[in-house]
Amino acid sequence: MKETYEGINHLDEDLKPVPLAKWEIEWRNILSISYMHLITPYAIYLMITQATWQTNLFAYILYVVSLIGVTAGAHRLWSHRSYKAKAPLQIILLIFHSIAHQGSAFHWARDHRVHHKYTDTDADPHNSNRGFFYCHIGWIFLKKNPKAIAKGKCIDISDLMADRLLQLQHKYYYFVAPSLCVLMPTLLPTVWGENVWNAFYINGFRIIFSLHSTLLINSLAHMWGAKPYEKDINPTENMIVSFFATGEGFHNFHHTFPQDYRAAELGGYKLNISRLFIDIMAKIGWAYDLKTVSEEIVEKRVNRTGDGSHPVYGFNEHTDLHIEYSKSQIRQKGT
Repeated sequence: MKETYEGINHLDEDLKPVPLAKWEIEWRNILSISYMHLITPYAIYLMITQATWQTNLFAYILYVVSLIGVTAGAHRLWSHRSYKAKAPLQIILLIFHSIAHQGSAFHWARDHRVHHKYTDTDADPHNSNRGFFYCHIGWIFLKKNPKAIAKGKCIDISDLMADRLLQLQHKYYYFVAPSLCVLMPTLLPTVWGENVWNAFYINGFRIIFSLHSTLLINSLAHMWGAKPYEKDINPTENMIVSFFATGEGFHNFHHTFPQDYRAAELGGYKLNISRLFIDIMAKIGWAYDLKTVSEEIVEKRVNRTGDGSHPVYGFNEHTDLHIEYSKSQIRQKGT
């Protein structure tokens, strides 16, 4: 596939900011997301005082698998093609992604390619230069920026269009997603004796919490943190984001080397559950052709464009002393 979505041209005159006042409000998203925020305190109360431990555990499991569907599926597999997956794994990832209910994986991958091509310009669906609220959730409350729509038409998505499983989920998304994201998590807990309304409210909290965990990648990981690989872009290394978003907080690395399936260099599996999941799938033969960037290329990039904060090749922020590591120690830190 011709990866036309990698790279950026900030000098494009068409990308100059458009006043937000000219944009249209997406009332459906405002109402649905506001409702889930309103029920959150009551859902937390139910989790603490009434819900069974099985229901709380089930909500956490759904939280993790839904994020894996987004990060290992829509992001690393379909957006970047950083590895290949056999049909059983693709089906699992599409089910997981539907549980997250963040739009079809086709739409998610298409928009993410636009994000990488035009990062932090007005063609980026969630331009972080417009401030934290906008890039975190404000962009969802508005109809898509016309510039993002226009530039999106220039992105190569022929592989996405030709992917039969991806298109199948896209075609039936508004039946599949509500069934897996709302109906199943509400009814299944009644099997172990949970009150159906307890399950409904707790699942609503799970949905909004997983949404915010994903949105932190667009906001927190584009505004605060170190830039050991490329100091002249907004994306950063933010471990808070990795904790909540199953390993997506190594964002300066990811925007520098988007083809790497790990979306990280260091950290191993500690904060990168999505990488662990992909590696397990590789062990059983369902994931293959996993792409990585060599240590030599990473070191050269760090020395050429990094901000000096890399713990292996960089300089200690407080002492300015170079930290020496052997190649074996580098591998232990996450390669």
